[in-house]
Amino acid sequence: MKQIKNIAIKEFKDYFISPIAYIVISLFLIVTGWFFFSTFFIFGRADLRDFFSLLPITFSFIIPAITMRLFSEEKNVGSYETLLTMPVSFTDIALGKFFAATLFTVSMLVPTLSYPIFISFIGEVDAGPVLGGYIGAIFLAAAYCSIGLFASSLTRNQIIAFIIGCSLCFTLTILDKLLFFMPSKIISAIEYIGASSHFTNISRGIIDSRDILYFVSVIFIFIFSTYIVMHEKN
Repeated sequence: MKQIKNIAIKEFKDYFISPIAYIVISLFLIVTGWFFFSTFFIFGRADLRDFFSLLPITFSFIIPAITMRLFSEEKNVGSYETLLTMPVSFTDIALGKFFAATLFTVSMLVPTLSYPIFISFIGEVDAGPVLGGYIGAIFLAAAYCSIGLFASSLTRNQIIAFIIGCSLCFTLTILDKLLFFMPSKIISAIEYIGASSHFTNISRGIIDSRDILYFVSVIFIFIFSTYIVMHEKN
């Protein structure tokens, strides 16, 4: 755990050395803030429904931008080979980078806590869906970070890693929107694979073990896949 912690801290600090981190955070806050406040004043609802409904799509593009450098950049500059010579395992590296990316994404969500505070001055806020929404956002962010980590481990090119990460995350996001075109026999399976429905359930304040298990499973599958890629390419 000590090695994982050290790698996670180093990677988390490295985010704030690069200007990309500040660009991504600014872009995220501008996009979510614009859509939140524009719909809020139109419909006048004292809730965060529109903000949370936008998160899966936003994360599909923002998180791959956060994770694309995790392996790709190190492979380009040669620091990845140096990392492998240290007394750390592939598991330590994968988990350390995963926790760093997830923590960075969570820190990106912190400024959005001002939204429910703002709403509370205007109307009564239902704490359940708000709390559930942020819990769901953390699980969704962790799942998409594991996908982005896997994408970054596949290539030295950050742009390719970004495209792969976006494709995988976006596919999971829109799967439940494509059920109309699916054969009836596989609709339930496809619906379970999609991330949006699980996130929506939690964001409504409904904490179901099946939704938690889904996100944990996605995280495990893609971190384990990252481990396999690291092992094969070593």
